[in-house]
Amino acid sequence: MRQQGYGLNHKTVQKLMRQLRLAARIRVRKYHSYKGHVGKIAPNLLQRQFAAEQPNQKWVTDVTEFNVSGERLYLSPVMDLYNNEIISCELARRPHFDMVEKMLSGAVSRLTPGDAPLLHSDQGWQYQMKPYQKILRQHDIMQSMSRKGNCLDNAAMESFFGTLKSECFYIKKFESVEQLEAEIKEYIHYYNHDRIRLKLNGLSPVQFRTQANTLK
Repeated sequence: MRQQGYGLNHKTVQKLMRQLRLAARIRVRKYHSYKGHVGKIAPNLLQRQFAAEQPNQKWVTDVTEFNVSGERLYLSPVMDLYNNEIISCELARRPHFDMVEKMLSGAVSRLTPGDAPLLHSDQGWQYQMKPYQKILRQHDIMQSMSRKGNCLDNAAMESFFGTLKSECFYIKKFESVEQLEAEIKEYIHYYNHDRIRLKLNGLSPVQFRTQANTLK
């Protein structure tokens, strides 16, 4: 509304939501991939410092699960903490390592010469595997992991999952996993290109990054 020239206070939005009986959807428990120590555990280098001064400086990742009539769908994204943009994601029917590997390959393709991001995750078995950690070393990516049982250590990713499920998954009745998969892809495009955020000066993640590049 502000981008269109309307003066609007957040309290007005809250008042109108109450009048229209609109409320946020309740978030539910997420999928956990922790299976104990099956490989190498990395220290928590992110330390809940979720602000980044430039793109490809701090990334976060995780896996979440959806259930449609007993069929499951898993999402593995990477978020850039500079503008909370989802820079890569993969969907799969099973949480195999291939899903995470493809997701990581997509994120790596965004790197430019001199980039050496920190990539934070939980202690999921995928992130403890040698092939995953080998890819990180090959691209000068520093690995960081949440402490066991501390979901707040990856709060930025948890917040995205909650937003995605509240705005895309819980409000609709899906007849098939294929329908949900298409809807998630569409939502992530909307989230990156159109969904504005106050912390990004009322811009979407892509708009914020593009504007920053223009001002350089």
